Amino acid sequence: MAQYSIPLRYRKMENLHIVFWLLKDIGWCLIWKPLGLVMIFPTLLIAILIAYNTRQLVSELCHNLAIAFWISANSYWMISEFLHFDELIVFAGVTYKHLALIPFLLGLFCLVYYYIWWKPRHPDSLETM
Repeated sequence: MAQYSIPLRYRKMENLHIVFWLLKDIGWCLIWKPLGLVMIFPTLLIAILIAYNTRQLVSELCHNLAIAFWISANSYWMISEFLHFDELIVFAGVTYKHLALIPFLLGLFCLVYYYIWWKPRHPDSLETM
């Protein structure tokens, strides 16, 4: 049976990424603006690095891009709440908070592409999850 293993340095990076992500969301939850805002940068940077480092494996790349888009959407939403423009109307009942749907949907598109398009066309690929 084929096995996918994650290099130790990537695993350490992923584990640190989780710490930063939790700190960001704790800052958001407790309305500690400096913590939440500062933690956006390492959280998003590591998400992008993980996606870049897994670019050879379509399954990993698609999932890791979805995570990077998720963090982007989540961070934008947090910023909109911190700066109190989340409920302002952009147009036709759409608020600035709703604009977070753009990166959320981009992340979903990555997963739809993988599961609906790529995976069915490569059923025997070792990288197919």
